[in-house]
Formats: sequence, structure tokens, C-alpha cells
Amino acid sequence: MEFLSNIELYFTKPQNVVSNKVYVEGEECRHISKVMRHSSGEKLFITNGLGKIFQTKIITAASDLTETVIEKILEYDNPLSKVFFCIPKIKSPDRFEFILEKCTELGVTNFIIYNAERAVAYSERIERWNKILLAAMKQSLRSYLPVIFIEKSLKEISLKEGIKYIFEQESENKFSGLSLDNFQNIYFIFGPEGGLSQNELSLFSKTEKYKIADNRLRTETAVIKCASLLL
Repeated sequence: MEFLSNIELYFTKPQNVVSNKVYVEGEECRHISKVMRHSSGEKLFITNGLGKIFQTKIITAASDLTETVIEKILEYDNPLSKVFFCIPKIKSPDRFEFILEKCTELGVTNFIIYNAERAVAYSERIERWNKILLAAMKQSLRSYLPVIFIEKSLKEISLKEGIKYIFEQESENKFSGLSLDNFQNIYFIFGPEGGLSQNELSLFSKTEKYKIADNRLRTETAVIKCASLLL
């Protein structure tokens, strides 16, 4: 599998890949023509966010639409396709966005955002969060654009079919990684700064509870450590 480096990666919606052509529009197109000043004949790397990166050559680069022709297609697997990181809204929006950015760089492609009982509740900033995910995907030269799902509470997550790992400091089980060679969804559940309530913890069995370190970690540190262990 060929991995790229030292390139600028752009994104286009999957429906903009037609036959042997790739079209780019919107902000990405303006960045190509106005900021990077690419022109006809130049090479351009574009991902559809679904595992493919297209090596293309520019036909025309205007401010509203860039047209390219495909020269080569690189396809990538997604080893974390069935992995869901379940993250509460934490007190600091900056640290929450840091989680999204770094986990995307590490290959996480599914996020479930939920309201924990001891977390600060605020409205979903889906548009901003998606922009962060897109920028992180392009910066790290990944080809899968992460998806965000919203759940009202941890109870909804507990009812989903699949394997659950809920991180709780007092657990006797220590998480050190696992094999992802199975066909079930896997949910990694993290708590807020104040920890999960007894009501929330009671939703899960003892065998589903793990600690990720001997010492207490901030939420963002625990999430990023988990993502690193999966790699």
C-alpha cells in the first residue's frame, strides 16, 4: 500500500468523481485557484473521503470549479471502520476539538458525541466540528473523512449491539490494546472531567470496564492514548 508524503491533499464529494474526471468546488476550489494558484497541467491529489486518493492533472482551475483528469487511483483500507469513539462534551471546547483533530490524525473515523450527566451541556457545533475533521484528514494525508453521530445520553450507547470498553479509573482491568479482526462494532466510551455517574456506570458490566493508565488522565489524554494503542 502506497502512502503519500510532501503533497497538498484536497477533498471533493464522492459524487464529484465522474468516469475519469474529478471535479472540485466550493472552498476547496477557491483554495486551489486563489491561494495555491494551481493552473492547467499541474498535478493535484484529491480524496473522496471514502478511502480513495486520486492523482490527477488539472484541465481547468477556476474560482468556482476545478476540473481534473485521473492519472492514478490509490485505495486504502480502514482498519478502524467498526470502531466508535464515544466522547462526552467536556468543559473546554478547545480541548474537545483537540480530541477530534488528533484522533483523526491517528485514524479514528467514527465519533459518537453524547451528553454525560456530569458534563457541561452545550449545543452541537456540527459544522465547526466537521471542518476540523476535514482539515485534520487532509493535513495527515488520510483518505477517510470521519463521521460524527450524536446521542442524547450514555444509555442510548449502552443499548447498541457490539463490544463495549468503558474507561473507569477504579477498574481492575487494564486496557493495553486489542485485535480488531472481528465483525462486530466496538465502542470505546470515555467519561467527562468529573467522571461518569454511578447511574451511568451501572449500565455496563464489570468485564466491560477498564482503566487505561494507573494514574488519572484528562479526558483528551485518555482518548488519544487509546487511539494510539489501537494503531
